[in-house]
Formats: sequence, C-alpha cells, structure tokens
Amino acid sequence: MIEATFMVGGEAGQGVQSVGYILSRIFASGGYYVFSDRDYESRVRGGHNFFRIRVGDTEVSAINETLNIIVALNKETIDLHKKELTKNGIIIFDSSITADVKGGKFVGVPLTKLAEEKAGNKLMSNTVALGACLGLVGYKNKSIKTIFTKTFGRESSEANMRAFNAGYEYITSTFQNKFPIKLQKTNGKSKLLLNGNEALALGSIASGCKLIAAYPMTPASSIMEYMALHEEDMGITVIQAEDEIAAINMAVGAGYTGIRAMTATSGSGLCLMVEGLGLAGLAEIPVVIVDAQRPGPAVGLPTRTEQGDLQFVLHAHHSDFPRVVLAPSTIEDAFYTAVKAFNLAEKYQIPVVILTDHLLATSYQTVPDFDFRKVTIDRGNLYNHDNGIDPHEYKRYEVTRSGISTRAFPGLSEALVVSDSHGHSEAGHPIEDADTQIRQVDKRLRKNKRIEKEIHVTKEYGPEKPETLIVSWGSSFGAVKEAVDVLNRRGMSIGLVNLNEIWPFPGREVSQRLNQAQRTLVLEGNASGQLARLIRAETGIKVDGKILKYDGRPFTPSYIIGKITKGDV
Repeated sequence: MIEATFMVGGEAGQGVQSVGYILSRIFASGGYYVFSDRDYESRVRGGHNFFRIRVGDTEVSAINETLNIIVALNKETIDLHKKELTKNGIIIFDSSITADVKGGKFVGVPLTKLAEEKAGNKLMSNTVALGACLGLVGYKNKSIKTIFTKTFGRESSEANMRAFNAGYEYITSTFQNKFPIKLQKTNGKSKLLLNGNEALALGSIASGCKLIAAYPMTPASSIMEYMALHEEDMGITVIQAEDEIAAINMAVGAGYTGIRAMTATSGSGLCLMVEGLGLAGLAEIPVVIVDAQRPGPAVGLPTRTEQGDLQFVLHAHHSDFPRVVLAPSTIEDAFYTAVKAFNLAEKYQIPVVILTDHLLATSYQTVPDFDFRKVTIDRGNLYNHDNGIDPHEYKRYEVTRSGISTRAFPGLSEALVVSDSHGHSEAGHPIEDADTQIRQVDKRLRKNKRIEKEIHVTKEYGPEKPETLIVSWGSSFGAVKEAVDVLNRRGMSIGLVNLNEIWPFPGREVSQRLNQAQRTLVLEGNASGQLARLIRAETGIKVDGKILKYDGRPFTPSYIIGKITKGDV
C-alpha cells in the first residue's frame, strides 16, 4: 500500500486553495484515490489557510492528522504545523523570503526567485512549490499541462508550466530523491474528483431540478455557483435572491407551478426560511432545502464544520406537517441523496431537507462514475385526463386514504387549482370550522406511514454482532469507517451504523442494530448529543456513551481511535 498526506499552507491571497486543488486533480487524473479537505479563515487576505491532500493506491475516505510533506508558503505554516510531521516528513519552504529555518526536516527552495526568473511573475511561487512537491515524490504525468490549461487558460498555463518545471527540477537536482515515499504512475484510470456541493448540484440537475433560488452563504454558496455554470446548457434558472426569505418563497412558488425547485443555505439562513418552510408544509408544495451546517449560533464560525442543526431541522416551524430529513455521508452519496430528495418531495408533496456540513460541502474526494440507471424520476400523483377526475370537480386538497391528493399545475389544464396559506378546505378555500381543520391535518399526517417505508438505515460496516457499536450520521462516516478497520485489526470487535436517512426516524431498524451489540456509542459533531437524544426519544434506548466534537474541525480516524482506546467514552 502506497499512501502520503500533503499540506499546503499560507495566508489568503497566496494561492493555497489553488495549489491544493490542482495537486488533488493531478493525482486523481493519474489514477490515485484522493481525499482533500480545506481549512480557511473568513477573510479575503491574511489569516492562516491550509489544504490537506491524502493520496493512496487504495481508497481513502478521511484525512490524516499526520503529514508527510508540508508546503509552507509562509513561516507561520511552519510554526503551526511542524509538530504534525511524520518521522521522515519534509517541509518545503521559500528560502527566498525565509532564511532562518534550518534542520534535516526543512528543504529550502527559492520559490519567489524561481517564479520571477522562469515565469516572470512572483505570484507563481505557489506553482513552483507545486512542482517541488511533486518532484519530492517523483511524480509527473502528461495531465499536468492539461490541468493547468483548464484552470488558468492557455496563455497563463505556459507560464505556470515553466514555474512548475523550475520547482520540479530544483528539488530533484538538489535533494537527490532521498524522500522515502515515491508516487509512481498507477495502472488505474483517471478518477472523478468532486466536492460534496458539486455532487449535490449534479444530483439535483440529474433529477430534473430546473430552478435554484438562494442567497450566498458559506458553505452552501458553491451549489448555486456550480449550477450557474451549467445554467444555459442544462436549462436551469439560477436566481441570487435578495435574502433567504425571498429565496425560499421563490422556490416554493416554482414548486407550486410544477417546477422542481430548491434552495441552499446554512443554519443561520434556514432560520430566516422557516416561515417559507411552513408554507410549503401547509400548502403541500414540494421543495428541496439544503442546510450546509457550520458552527453557530448566529454567524458562528462560517468556515468551520459542525453537525449542530439536527434537532432544529426536525422541528423547525410551528404546528405539525410531514417532512423528510436526509444526511449524505459521502460525496458519492450526495449525488444520489439529491435524486431521492426531489422524488420524495414530489411524491408526497412535502419539503425535504438535505443536511450536509462544511466538511462534506467543501472536501474533495475521488468517486466512482455515477450510475445514471439509478436515477429515476417520480413526480407522484399528477392530474391528467386519464385519471378520471372531472376538471370542474377537481379539489387540490381532496382527503384521501393515503393522504396524497392529486396534484394539478395552475393554468396547465381545465382543473382550477386553489391554494392557500391558511387552513383550507379540500377545494383550497380558507376555513374556520374545526372538523375541516382536523380532516386536513390528519390527511397530511397520514403521509408519514408511507414515507416511513422509504427511510432506512443505509450504511452498516464491521461485524454483524459487534461488542461495541458506533452510531453516527452524515459526513463522519469516512473517519469512523477507517477507525473501525484499525480497531478490529487490533483485536477489538467494533461495528458501525451510519444514518443517511434520519427523518422519519428508522426506529425499528436502529433498535435491532443496537440490541445486537453489548455496548453502544453515538458519535456526532455537536456538543449536546442530538442524535443520541433522538435515538432515546424514538426507541427508548439510552446509549452507553458519546463521542462528541464541536471545535469546528472534522473527525479523523486517529481522534476516534484515541477516544476509544483511552477509555474516554
């Protein structure tokens, strides 16, 4: 097994994110498996940013805390991260501007000087560093020039290629290939590299979404940005609304007319959208809402990660109405979760919330090619001339055994569609009498019995009847999965259940899994153990311990292993 973890560090404006992303793409195009995460501060310039890239010839699904190579574009990166180096790790730094760094772990490269000499632009010092980094592990392939061209454009790519070659040649001639890790060409084919937001956007497009209305909010903004790139060729309407209230109302309005529509925000923005969420619930209008979680409350830490919105999205808005809450656990899952979200929203005429977070939204991972045979479109019970309904007798909210009324689109048939944000009759007119109110509430809630049949425990790993079972949800899956592998190799009996589909809660399935283990632990990225409380409320089972993390940083396998082996839970 060949594996290495890189870090590129510096301040905002030095091209840290560009180098990290390009390095990830180069390895993915060469057939390696890649997992990359981004850490950046909420500022345009300055601050400390870094981009970690884990590369292997077998699947990698989380980030390592230890580093093999650090590319330090400033001295602060050295000071903050040198302790994270492995025994044989190396730090590449700019000897043009930092001369007082000495020792066997440090390799000085005149990044700025070479950029000016070879490319005529000192800003390309980060590209020189990229070349030095790949020279250290002896990796180079034809895809690099293609990636530069796609990233920078043809004219700028030539200069970047000169800067890259300068760094590569400098390190190979001066360091003489002493670094123990070599990443040679693989026999694997080029792999698809995506982050979670891109996968969600692609899944939404594949499922027929034709409108996204959103107000920019980290870390959800790039969903709208990615869909805007494909607005014309995919026939999508992308609207940057004036605020979150307008955004959800636009999406709900589009859903009312029969358009598959969505919005994307973070927890703070969803707070403003709650009235629109209730409108969709009462008027039985399908809409998909992405909540990309970050630490809060209020503005919180906009560029950090957390799983703190679970209880909020389960109960947001007053009164009762059906909803679905999904939480993809991997970037591949994000694609298929989007497809399921749109189908459930239309089939049951309800709002569906997709809970993601900063880690899943912004991290890059190599994923298998998507299987479009799995992408089916289910628009639910739609009015047409063949279903035997007299258009003059059509009732938008007709009481049915299933709770699902036939849905007609306004202006597209002879059927008159009347909807209202008040309590309403079957025909859609406002009402005040108690009996009609009760019938409509019961009608809506009857949908839950059918929805429950479509919500399942979707991720299980490890022994069938483990001594210890970890229950997690969403994006923590990759780190827990790797931790489970390590702990089982050490002789422990550890299993994993990760919930992708959270509401309606799959209580029977979760109870069965918990009862098969001697000890149960819940792992989640919040301070109060929100999933643990939900499990107890829905199953009556109190878990034996919790592994909680709420510092704004993601779980790593080593963090989880440390908690379990040291008996901290």
